[in-house]
Formats: sequence, structure tokens, C-alpha cells
Amino acid sequence: MASIWHGVRAVLPSTVSEFPLEFNEKIEFSVLNVLELARDQLYSAPDSPASAEKAQVILDYSWEKLNTGTWRDVDKEWRRVYSYGCLFKVLSLCHTNPSQYNIQEAIKTCDMSLIMGAAIMDNILQRLVGILRMQMKSPNQERSEEPCSKKMKQDCVSEPVINPAQEVPRIQCPSLERFRSDFLDPQRPVIIEGITDHWPAFTKHPWSIDYLRTVAGCRTVPIEVGSKYTDEEWSQKLITVNDFIDRYIIGTAENGVGYLAQHQLFDQVPELKEDIRIPDYCCLGEGDEDDITINAWFGPGGTVSPLHQDPQQNFLAQVVGRKYIRLYSPEETKNLYPHQSQLLHNTSQVEVENPDLVKFPDFSRASYQECVLRPGDVLFIPLQHWHYVRSLELSFSVSFWWS
Repeated sequence: MASIWHGVRAVLPSTVSEFPLEFNEKIEFSVLNVLELARDQLYSAPDSPASAEKAQVILDYSWEKLNTGTWRDVDKEWRRVYSYGCLFKVLSLCHTNPSQYNIQEAIKTCDMSLIMGAAIMDNILQRLVGILRMQMKSPNQERSEEPCSKKMKQDCVSEPVINPAQEVPRIQCPSLERFRSDFLDPQRPVIIEGITDHWPAFTKHPWSIDYLRTVAGCRTVPIEVGSKYTDEEWSQKLITVNDFIDRYIIGTAENGVGYLAQHQLFDQVPELKEDIRIPDYCCLGEGDEDDITINAWFGPGGTVSPLHQDPQQNFLAQVVGRKYIRLYSPEETKNLYPHQSQLLHNTSQVEVENPDLVKFPDFSRASYQECVLRPGDVLFIPLQHWHYVRSLELSFSVSFWWS
């Protein structure tokens, strides 16, 4: 433990003049003054601790700025201020001989910066996580083995019977030219087989609950609580991956189904990102690799994504478990009864597998395709194609959104 502070301090610039604090005019002088005082205290003497009080002042003030109005209107400078507050808090927690609790709090603070803030100082908070994770005690693997197997048996349900006339076609590793001509240009869904066989997630590091605990168990992530996001009781919360598994995957939480669905997981946990590969077919898009959004979808059987459409092309890769998926072309929109509100205009009001045909009579006229996605399958969901997804068991999927 004695080496933690030495390792953490080594990540910092060697002199105060190399520690950047540059902001635009939107950051008040009083805030900048507190930031400079917190920085200068670090360099006032060898091994000086960071000020926990100044760090909390910065965090409290910038948190108010982050939560005033809509997220898209938050100026990036305030997100940077928040990250500096997180940095100073981490340094205050790690001074001298930190306890396991302080190390966990420091990791949580880094994650809050990665979720809510902006990258600073060559992504220093991400680098600090790498140092701190090495000091966390390994989780007790015994706590998950037997309950996990029981829970997975309870979640597992039989596959729906798929009508061959409505089944999404499958193809083995098509060339770029064939994928473009047969599926991308005409915007036809297809399941591509064989393109994930080389992923470390299937070979070198097969994804499992135990593996997720090992690489990300102590990380704080946002999760969704509720069987689907259109439910009134649906909510979001911040929780560690270990707690998420214990409550919602292995245990039975009192407040509903929990689902880890977010695009930042792979940025927070680069070890997981190294286990997957962006499909080559994304090169047929207009943007470059940095424009591709990679999302994680992890949760128990029974979780549902209501019928909805997305504004980009989508490759949905199944890594663990099975999912039932139904797809409707944009031409069927008139029969799908989208919500009238701006917030949910891309989501249907109809419960796909239990429709109220008195309230939504035209839904029965809508033609669709369906499939069961299995580990290794990659489903191409064309731009604005409506899709409904239900996990048949414990499931981990990765989606790639591209233009």
C-alpha cells in the first residue's frame, strides 16, 4: 500500500508550471482561484497532500453547473472543471496509506469524471484508475458461483418459434461489395455469421460474469432499473458492476430488473474494448472510426427494449446469451403508433408481443421480420428500422452505430 501515493504522484506533472489550468471566460475568477490554490498546495512541499476541502468546493459548484438545464447545453469547460475537482479529490484520498474504502472511493471518483466530466491532462483520470485497480483486493469468487448458475437457469426461457417466411436471412462473411449491394444499399436486415470468431471476447478472454468482475467489478457505471424504459417506474442509478451483478443478475432486486446499457463502458474499461473489434463493413460509411458509437448491453433474461428506431445504421453483435428480435421497415411507421411526445417520438406505444389491437388496430397489418440472435451472430439493423428486443437469458451484446 505504501507505493500507491508514489505511483499516483508519478502521474502528475513534475512541477507546478507544467500543471495546466487554462479555461475560457465562462469560468468565474473565484472558481479559477480555488483551482489554482488546490494545485499550488500539491507542490508547496515534497509529498504534499491535496486539499479535500478545496476539491469538494470545486465538485459541488461544478456539479450544479452540470445539472442546470439540459445536458447538451452544459459548456465543456464546466465538465473540465468537474474533472479537475475529481482529480484533486482522488489525490486527497490516496495520500499516505489509503484504506481499501478510500481506494474504492478514489476509483468511483475517477469514474464520475469519466461519466460526467471531460478528459483533462492526457486523460489522467483513466491512467489513475489503472494504478488504483491494481491495489484493490480480488473479489470473493465463491459468492457468485452457485447462485449464478441457479439464476441463469431461472432466467433461461425457450426460444420463440420463428416463422421461416419472416425470418431474417443469414449470410457467412460476405465481401464488402456483396454486403453493400445486397443489404446496405437496399437497407435490408441480415445476420452475418463468422465475423466475430477472432474476437478475444470469444477466444482469449471469453466473456462471463467472473471475467466482468475481474476487469470491471469495482467500476461505477450508470444502469437502468426497470424492465423497459417506457415503464413509469423506470429509473437510472450509479452502481458498481459488482453490486449490479449481485443485485440484478445473481440476486432478485426488490425494485425490478436492472440493465447495464451505456456507450461509455468501453471508454471506462479499455480492457473490454480490446476484446471486441469494429466490423469491417463500417468502413462503407461516411465517417471515420472515431465517429462510431459503441454501446454495451448487459442484463438478465426478461429485459426488453420497446419497439423503437435509431438515427444510424447498427450492427448488433451478440456475445453472451440469446435475444429475440423483431424488425419493421420505416414504411410500416403508420401502423406502429409512435408516441406523440418529442421525447419518445422514436418509440412505439404498442407492446409487441402482447398488443392491444382494440387501441392499436392497424398494428396487426404491419409486416415484420424476426430472429433469435445467438452468441457470435451480428445483426445489421438498417437506418431507422424499427426493432424490438427481448433477452431470453443472461445476455451481453455490443452495438456499433455508424453513418
